[in-house]
Amino acid sequence: MKRKAALSWLGVLAALLVAAQQSDVIIKITKGERAVIALPDLRGAGEAQRFMDAFNQTVWTDIETSGLFKMAPKSLYPLEVPQRPEDFRPPLPRPPARRGQPPQPPRRQGPWLTDWSGPPVNAGYLALGYAAEQAGQFVIRGWLFNVAQQDLANAQVFGKLYLGSLNEEGARKTAHEFAADILKQFGGASLAGTKIYFVTDRTGRGIKEIWSMDHDGSNQKPVTNYKSVCTTPAVSPDGSKIAFTSYVGGNPAILLHSLETGRRLRFYGPVSAMVATPDFTPDGQEILFSYAIAGWAQIAIANVDGSDLHRISQVRAIEVEPKVNPKTGAEIVFVSGRGGAQQIFRMNLDGTDVRRLTSGEGQASNPAWHPDGQHIAFAWTRGYEPGNWNIFVMDVATQSFVQLTHGAGRNENPSWAPDGRHLVFSSNRSGSAQIWTMLADGTQLRQLTTQGRNTMPVWSK
Repeated sequence: MKRKAALSWLGVLAALLVAAQQSDVIIKITKGERAVIALPDLRGAGEAQRFMDAFNQTVWTDIETSGLFKMAPKSLYPLEVPQRPEDFRPPLPRPPARRGQPPQPPRRQGPWLTDWSGPPVNAGYLALGYAAEQAGQFVIRGWLFNVAQQDLANAQVFGKLYLGSLNEEGARKTAHEFAADILKQFGGASLAGTKIYFVTDRTGRGIKEIWSMDHDGSNQKPVTNYKSVCTTPAVSPDGSKIAFTSYVGGNPAILLHSLETGRRLRFYGPVSAMVATPDFTPDGQEILFSYAIAGWAQIAIANVDGSDLHRISQVRAIEVEPKVNPKTGAEIVFVSGRGGAQQIFRMNLDGTDVRRLTSGEGQASNPAWHPDGQHIAFAWTRGYEPGNWNIFVMDVATQSFVQLTHGAGRNENPSWAPDGRHLVFSSNRSGSAQIWTMLADGTQLRQLTTQGRNTMPVWSK
């Protein structure tokens, strides 16, 4: 009995250790606790009021989806909401205490910091401001306050003026800028202006093209128009180029486009029955990809124009999806069948020091480096029934991992946002393959596409 009890406790301790390792993976990425922020709706004067719904909704969404804050519910806000620093009125000192009587509270004169820092709001920060029309422009005055401070001078974190056109576009522009300045105070970066590139079949049967959209799913539009099959997109680190596989010439080939001009760029790739899964080096000067050599897909590297092509892998197994460490540029993760079922491996850029990262259970695919160069996201069946893929995040050094999606169909092709706190991926959880985003802890799921089947998203600055 004692031996069984000991084994049972060992099992519990092992489970706790695994749970702790999984938590560490997420804590390293999300950086722990989130500040509580109150974000009351700003009001506008004159013509500016027409566009305040667009402004307020955009600011709220940018802050809420950043993963940096807990949002204080608007239903708990005080009735008196200041619009500018001058609206604050510090309370008068406490009246002298009378003998035998409890101390009296400070005498309230108007809105004050403690209205927001104390219950029921219990916020740490308050964003406020107002809008107006000035010389035909949409003008916002915005402030951020640390309401835990005792006096107004120390409480003000920043105050700034924002200008935009007098329409919804201008309102959203200034909202993104205000939100970005708030996020900057907490080491965060706004996703406004970033792009997601993806593969879609919405333009016709048997056709797959590369499309782009804004980080929130808006402004969806085509990047390619080959009326063929275009797939496995990759974007250069500076966001100026996109590489992908296309069958427009019959055989598969890597094509390269400028995202600034839309023009096709020269890339002299090999002629092969299989050419796919390109990726750029951190300096954008070289491209890695896989192509079939003697019947096996192998990893190769070439200059950005296709010159100086040479192999990295030299095995009788299928090896695809090379992804270069964005920090070091000296190692890659990739998918290989060299041990049986496809798994995630890492190796140096010269092909040495090969190490398997996933355990060998199930099948693993679609590795993507976190911007920190220490973590990867990937898709893994990990012993589930065939077709049931989920998104995982792994610390490459320790090989500890955490599962982000659970029991919701096929989830694949994760790609990190430039802020390192969000992921985009494809999932058929809604009935067909669509593009979704989530925070790096698996929360705040959002569906971005609805038309056609949409896969292989890549998030770019």
